Amino acid sequence: MWGLVRLLLAWLGGWGCMGRLAAPVRAWAGSRGRPGPALLRTRRSWVWNQFFVIEEYAGPEPVLIGKLHSDVDRGEGRTKYLLTGEGAGTVFVIDEATGNIHVTKSLDREEKAQYVLLAQAVDRASNRPLEPPSEFIIKVQDINDNPPVFPLGPYHATVPEMSNVGTSVIQVTAHDADDPSYGNSAKLVYTVLDGLPFFSVDPQTGVVRTAIPNMDRETQEEFLVVIQAKDMGGHMGGLSGSTTVTVTLSDVNDNPPKFPQSLYQFSVVETAGPGTLVGRLQAQDPDLGDNALMAYSILDGEGSEAFSISTDAQGRDGLLTVRKPLDFETRRSYSFRVEATNTLIDPAYLRRGPFKDVASVRVTVQDAPEPPAFTQAAYHLTVMENKSPGTLVGQVSAADLDSPASPIRYSILPHSDPEHCFSIEPEDGTIRTAVPLDRETRVWHNLTVLATELDSSAQASRVQVAIQTLDENDNAPQLAEPYDTFVCDSAAPGQLIQVIRALDRDEVGNSSRVSLQGPLGPDANFTVQDNRDGSASLLLPSRPAPPRQAPYLVPIELQDWGQPALSSTATVTVSVCRCRPDGSVASCRPEAQLSPTGLSTGALLAIVTCVGTLLALVVLFVALRRQKQEALMVLEEEDVRENIITYDDEGGGEEDTEAFDITALQNPDGAAPPVPGPPVRRDVLPRARAPRQPRPPGPADVAQLLALRLREADEDPSVPPYDSVQVYGYEGRGSSCGSLSSLGSGSEAGGTPGPPEPVDDWGPLFRTLAELYGAKEPPAP
Repeated sequence: MWGLVRLLLAWLGGWGCMGRLAAPVRAWAGSRGRPGPALLRTRRSWVWNQFFVIEEYAGPEPVLIGKLHSDVDRGEGRTKYLLTGEGAGTVFVIDEATGNIHVTKSLDREEKAQYVLLAQAVDRASNRPLEPPSEFIIKVQDINDNPPVFPLGPYHATVPEMSNVGTSVIQVTAHDADDPSYGNSAKLVYTVLDGLPFFSVDPQTGVVRTAIPNMDRETQEEFLVVIQAKDMGGHMGGLSGSTTVTVTLSDVNDNPPKFPQSLYQFSVVETAGPGTLVGRLQAQDPDLGDNALMAYSILDGEGSEAFSISTDAQGRDGLLTVRKPLDFETRRSYSFRVEATNTLIDPAYLRRGPFKDVASVRVTVQDAPEPPAFTQAAYHLTVMENKSPGTLVGQVSAADLDSPASPIRYSILPHSDPEHCFSIEPEDGTIRTAVPLDRETRVWHNLTVLATELDSSAQASRVQVAIQTLDENDNAPQLAEPYDTFVCDSAAPGQLIQVIRALDRDEVGNSSRVSLQGPLGPDANFTVQDNRDGSASLLLPSRPAPPRQAPYLVPIELQDWGQPALSSTATVTVSVCRCRPDGSVASCRPEAQLSPTGLSTGALLAIVTCVGTLLALVVLFVALRRQKQEALMVLEEEDVRENIITYDDEGGGEEDTEAFDITALQNPDGAAPPVPGPPVRRDVLPRARAPRQPRPPGPADVAQLLALRLREADEDPSVPPYDSVQVYGYEGRGSSCGSLSSLGSGSEAGGTPGPPEPVDDWGPLFRTLAELYGAKEPPAP
């Protein structure tokens, strides 16, 4: 049996794996006919070893990979072999009678490298286990079926230009999915397919290095290198994979700047001010970034005085600008040299030469129309104060540089001399005073003089003229401030009362001494002592001042030492007061002379407060009365028909015959003549009425009276536009229809009313009434 197993294992290539499964097993009594299990000994029950299967093997029939056999199997057909675990029944199948194991499909080691299964021998009839179950492994044997791959490719790398040979660029790494522990399927070797002779690769590590020196970025900046990885140690039949490495040469400062031309020529007008751009100088540097930054400088002192050069914001070009004003008449051209230098220099590349270059520059100054030029940049003139108008102050002068013979016209800008204190001669620039000047009012006058060419008014220039007003002694000295002081009545003789200071507005007086002198003589109440520094001390004399009610007025004489000397007199007020022991004022004598019966300050304030309160109440009362009157006036202006007016008296009823004159209604002939002027109406607002025409004598008949009143109402424009109801107690006479009033009618007498009289019988005067009551209209006459 062992010979067969060894033969099978050798055929499968697994001879070195024999004897892995050797576990303690139990001797089953059922196999010996005993009633129960008993632990007998430890021995190898299975005669089999570890199995192998080659991956990717596919044949027409299942492939036998091994056989299982147990010692209890006597060849009688009573033993049945069972297989469970990973892939049992699908990938691996077993012959129950013989124990042969077959694989049914091809396997991939990269997907699953081994399978763990469980084998067991049972009695075919009763399925009773004959041996304990044991675990075994089926390994998938690798073959070279996976090429190398670069998981991180393609690669990008950077290396400085001019690098030495062997400088490391990048490391590439390939992976092979085959089993590295079995054969050479995963043993890789790296080679360069494209990129020689510039780069090389280490066959074992995959490190890419430079292969030649002095690779210049300015010649070729980028290289594409192809790296191949091959398994089987690089031998024939191995699988391979490749990747690309893009190598970029980074810049170093290995190139000096270079001017493309040796001479630059520029031109500029003479009127160009400082800072005006003259031109650009462009030195070329093939380097990049900071390695191409340059600084420019002027080498010759002649050019550096008139021009300056600086680098632009990008640090590449030189900007040539005017440094000081140019003059075509003085100098018409400038020649100098300009140097361009790299600002960052790498010492490792100094052998490649100096990193600077020089070029010549020639600047031509062009003539331009120029405004007149004054002989001085600014003028300082002086004049004495109080001089009469027309006094000469000084003269300014300007000339046309392009044409010195051209006439110039001078003028003073009005805003610089708003008070018109000076005048200037337009032809020669002579400045004179226009009014007398006062130094104490204004010392400096700053004028702006304008010079204009007569041939071209656009060509004009300005200059500042400062005129100083000189001082003369024209102001007498005076006290620095009004002095009102006091002295205690108990002061000792010779005590200092006040220090008096003098002030002289003149410049000469301030620089010289001012003398102060008080009253002289034995009768002087106070003594003035000159301190000889522009001040004096007011002292109490040895003889006390006699008592008096009013303050003392001490005259002070002030005199300066100017030419001519001026003097003035001032007065110092001194009050004699009663003082407390500490020297503070208790009361002065003028206050003590007030009447003792006078009111105090508190009483005066109380009186003033009461008077103010009374005035406020009066003003408030008047305002309220005025507001009430205005409210009443507003009501009176409204229409009386919209208001309810209440009267306190009561009429007398029907018996009251004195309330109005009823005779005007009962007897129009006996009515009193109308009062001259417009009648007063109480149903409308009063308004101006048109003059009424003189009324003729009243008629005796009511019909004529009504017609007259109707005509007057129609012709009067002052009456309201609505009808008024007027009641008349008098009835006409001679009516054929009788009385329409209930007064004196038959109903009041208790009689019965008779049949109504036809309306048509009333006559032509009642034609309209007959029409209203439906009577037939009579024929027209």
